[in-house]
Amino acid sequence: MTQQDMRTPTHAELDEMVAELAAGAKTWAGMDLHERAQILRATQKSVAATAGIWAGAATSAKQVPSGSLEGEEWMSGPAAVAPMLGEYADTLHLLAHGRSAIEGRKLGTAPGGRVSVRILPGDLKDNLLFNGFVGEVWLQPGVTAEQAKADAGLGAKRVGENGGVGLVLGAGNISAIGPLDIAYELVAYNRVSILKLNPTFQHLLPVYEMALAPLIEAGLLRIVNGGAEVGGYLADHPGISHVHITGSGRTHDAIVWGPGDEGARNKAAGTPKLSKEMTSELGGVSPIIVVPGTWSKGDLRFQAEHVVTQRLHNAGHNCIGGQALILSADWDQKDAFLAEIRGVLEEITPRSPWYPNGQASIDRAKATYGADAEQVGSAVLVAMKDESPSELYDGEYFAAVLGITELPGTGADFLANAVDFANDRLDGTLGGSVIVHPKDIKAMGERFDELVAELKYGAVGINVWSGVAFLLGGATWGAYPGHTLDAVGSGIGVVHNTHLMDHVEKTVVSGPFHMFPASVLSGELTLAPRPPWFVTAKTSATVGKALAALAGKRTWLGVLKVVPPAMRG
Repeated sequence: MTQQDMRTPTHAELDEMVAELAAGAKTWAGMDLHERAQILRATQKSVAATAGIWAGAATSAKQVPSGSLEGEEWMSGPAAVAPMLGEYADTLHLLAHGRSAIEGRKLGTAPGGRVSVRILPGDLKDNLLFNGFVGEVWLQPGVTAEQAKADAGLGAKRVGENGGVGLVLGAGNISAIGPLDIAYELVAYNRVSILKLNPTFQHLLPVYEMALAPLIEAGLLRIVNGGAEVGGYLADHPGISHVHITGSGRTHDAIVWGPGDEGARNKAAGTPKLSKEMTSELGGVSPIIVVPGTWSKGDLRFQAEHVVTQRLHNAGHNCIGGQALILSADWDQKDAFLAEIRGVLEEITPRSPWYPNGQASIDRAKATYGADAEQVGSAVLVAMKDESPSELYDGEYFAAVLGITELPGTGADFLANAVDFANDRLDGTLGGSVIVHPKDIKAMGERFDELVAELKYGAVGINVWSGVAFLLGGATWGAYPGHTLDAVGSGIGVVHNTHLMDHVEKTVVSGPFHMFPASVLSGELTLAPRPPWFVTAKTSATVGKALAALAGKRTWLGVLKVVPPAMRG
């Protein structure tokens, strides 16, 4: 990357880019759905073709240890972006032929009379790639199946509409976020974008320009580096009609209300500095609820790896990283489970914080919780008590800090306590996970589904990390609905949503309690396979590369190249 690539553009250069994008918005408005789909498919191929460069640049930016952990950058980068572009093209194809954007999706019912839309598995290839996993989007109460079908499509149904130019303030932790945000803006709202990269990803600018070249060449996208000054200038620019941010609530409020005391006064008076519409994804404190049961030694180990993954993926720098582990005080295997978690943390490859202020967050947790904060490997475990400071519940650390909270009860009583705690005590509503043995789900009956419905999170994972919903194109990604500018929580609006559904409440993804029963070889307990996103999976890099290749063209041969290394995980 040259100094020219890294420099901050001048105001005159930014003005020129916004003007170019305004012309591009008119071009997009004039395209029919087939033409739009062609551009998206060309971009899908371009992303797949540059996947190795992309993953390598992200690995370098994050100082990822060589080996299996490099798979994170393939799976949460090009392997996530390319297939969603293809799925958007498929949706446009349906609409172009006068069909519903959710045609072919299985519609069902969820508790409270909600309509559910099956998004996984979508076909036979999904059945092989995601064996045992099911994903659904639950719509808001009162929405009928007929309304769901009729309203799916969003802005893509309004051919000719000019959505103007938007500013996307890109995240600095996961390399797929910015590109996926601009794609959703384009397809769902007919809005072209200027993407301002987070400074942590400044070296990815030329990579993004290569990967997203078809969008840039069509005048639909510009990408710039820069800090808060560039972001502020663009947010206030008269040519920008909308702002979308993935980041912190603090940054969101500084843009909407203004910085410091000025912002506080504006917020109190209800007079935002920014008069434009703003959408956002802002993270929060994600719970991991573990329902007590009778588990085998293999179950304890597998789910310990599952918990550690939810906290240590990307070195803990995730808006959806599990931060509050909620256990039953009455579970007789609680101590054995915590011992397994400590064992996993001590065994895995150490990983230092790479995100700005990551180490400072860890140090703050240690100072705040003192003797109740325990460093184990790369993570800090905090034993939360009734008298403990509430800081761990009040906002995300964005680092490898995991609080352990104990609540009373077993079965449905415990789960109800945990749901109430998560809803009422934890900051944010982006996503949460429930780990529960199938026998205990069966024992709870309908009450289990009712309690899942009561979880006020935009993504809920049942025996799967809720962060996996980020990788599923048909899933909606964003906060639980209901936040406002002055109480923004985990944000406003959703992204991804490749079937362009309206009236969404949340995505619910379910997975197997363990991939296969544990087996004993040579007298030692072995677990195989692990999901490729587990931090303990040994073949993640190989699987990630195969998934990136499959993302460019979804063939059976490509699927068959994914399965063997995944089975060895």
